Amino acid sequence: MSLFSKLFKLFLAVVLMPLIPMLLLLAYYQVHLKNNILETHANLAQIVSSSMNQHIEDLTWRLAFAQHLTDVLKKGGNPQPVLQEALNANPDFLMLAVLSPKGKELARAGESQILKHVPALNLEQDPSLPQLAEKPQLSISSFDVMDGRPISEFIYPLSNGDFLYGIMSFFGFLSRVQEQRIGLTGRIYIVDQNGSVYANDYQYKPAFDAEALKNAFASKDPLIKRLKTPQETYVGAFAASPILGAYVTVLQLKSEAYRSIYYTNIIIALFLLSIATLAYFGALTFAERLGEPIGALAHAAQEVSGGNLDEKVDEEIGWGEFKQLIAAFNQMTADLKDYQVLQLQAQLSEMKEQVFRSVAHDLRAPLLGLQGYLYILQSGKVSEEERKQYLELMSQAAKNLSSLLEDVLDVSRVQAGMMTPHKESVDVAAMLQNVADTLAPAARQKNLELTVQTEVPRLPADPKLLQRVMMNLVSNAVKFTDKGFVRVHAYQDGQAYYLTVQDSGIGLSEQEIKGLFQKYHQVRSDRPGYGLGLFISRQIVQAHGGTLDVISKPGEGSTFTVTLPKEQK
Repeated sequence: MSLFSKLFKLFLAVVLMPLIPMLLLLAYYQVHLKNNILETHANLAQIVSSSMNQHIEDLTWRLAFAQHLTDVLKKGGNPQPVLQEALNANPDFLMLAVLSPKGKELARAGESQILKHVPALNLEQDPSLPQLAEKPQLSISSFDVMDGRPISEFIYPLSNGDFLYGIMSFFGFLSRVQEQRIGLTGRIYIVDQNGSVYANDYQYKPAFDAEALKNAFASKDPLIKRLKTPQETYVGAFAASPILGAYVTVLQLKSEAYRSIYYTNIIIALFLLSIATLAYFGALTFAERLGEPIGALAHAAQEVSGGNLDEKVDEEIGWGEFKQLIAAFNQMTADLKDYQVLQLQAQLSEMKEQVFRSVAHDLRAPLLGLQGYLYILQSGKVSEEERKQYLELMSQAAKNLSSLLEDVLDVSRVQAGMMTPHKESVDVAAMLQNVADTLAPAARQKNLELTVQTEVPRLPADPKLLQRVMMNLVSNAVKFTDKGFVRVHAYQDGQAYYLTVQDSGIGLSEQEIKGLFQKYHQVRSDRPGYGLGLFISRQIVQAHGGTLDVISKPGEGSTFTVTLPKEQK
């Protein structure tokens, strides 16, 4: 993840994190506000229920004529005129009748349409009559619809043992209730316990699902938080009415009931969107302003740590203290570069002197030897056997001198880019066996196990240069291994050829590996050599398009691997 992305996310989180508790508080507030709205509906339903109760209590007052009716009945008179007079005085009464103590109808009066629907009354099987006789009180039944009008039946015990039966219309009361509005869609309904709404042909008939209302009543929660119809969704509340099995229900469209909440949500959403937008662009701008100089400094520091002291940071991207920091960084790199130049010059001078001393010493030894042997031979005072021995020693000294000069010339050719391999098909097994045979005496002298395993028949390379690389690697392995083994292995896969030289020698540390392939670098000064072999070997392998790598640990030996890529067809 880039520095800019990290800073941007950090600044954005710092700005937006406080919005999370605000959103949680808003969610709690909305739930609380919705409950308050539904509580208002519940209060209205309770008020209507109380009004209905008052209406029923007024009915008891309107039954004052019952005493006059009782007197008439005690005298054996006709109760018909008294019933008709009570009907005329109370328009809500649709029918009045007198029942015997056993519940049989003795007399009736009422509207003709109602009387047609009501047959002769016989309530002998009604268990409520004996209870009313024992404890005289007004009994009102549940709602019903008769002749298109909502009605309720009532029974009132008379003091002579008879009963007054009546049918009372609630049309006027329900009409007044349904005229009440909450907003444009909120209405008040009288609903029975099965969820059916009481309404006549002239009243509004809602499309509420009776089963849904019945379930709402069964939940005992007076708040109706969701009531779906085929077209709309309603909310509201209910309250039990004084009429047996009936409920006063207040329902309103959800969209209208919560309109103020929705408007508040829109305003808050726009406010939060504005804050989020400002936070986004603010974090973006700040991250860019802060990330650009930091990123540039980090990149420049990485370049400098990699040895590129020419890297500079543009001071124009800085601001405030960053500009001072960039200027100080640029000055530091300039000072480091000057110091590095001086240090390199000193190291180069020392290295030249060291190499010159080493080469001069190694050149002087064979040259002095040659001069001494020549002087002895020229003296003529040597035997034939001694002469052959001196010539052999002079030949060996000349070979050593030639090898040293060849290495120095190879370094010059590598630096000039003149070492170009001439590839041909190399017999890998023969080449490696030749290397092993050449170095076998040195290995036997140290009791080392020198083995060759070849799984590659042939590969394209310059045979002389590749043999020189393997000779150098195996020679080094033998030189730096005092006991154990040296194993040479050639194998391949679909991508490349691999030539490895593994030994059980002294091994190398990570610090020693870093300078291993540098020119004139020697890991152990107590071992013979000039520090040119691995440098030249890597250059040869790279000229073939391959790599030369090493894996090693101190005391656990080393494994050098030559990787030569295959030509892709």
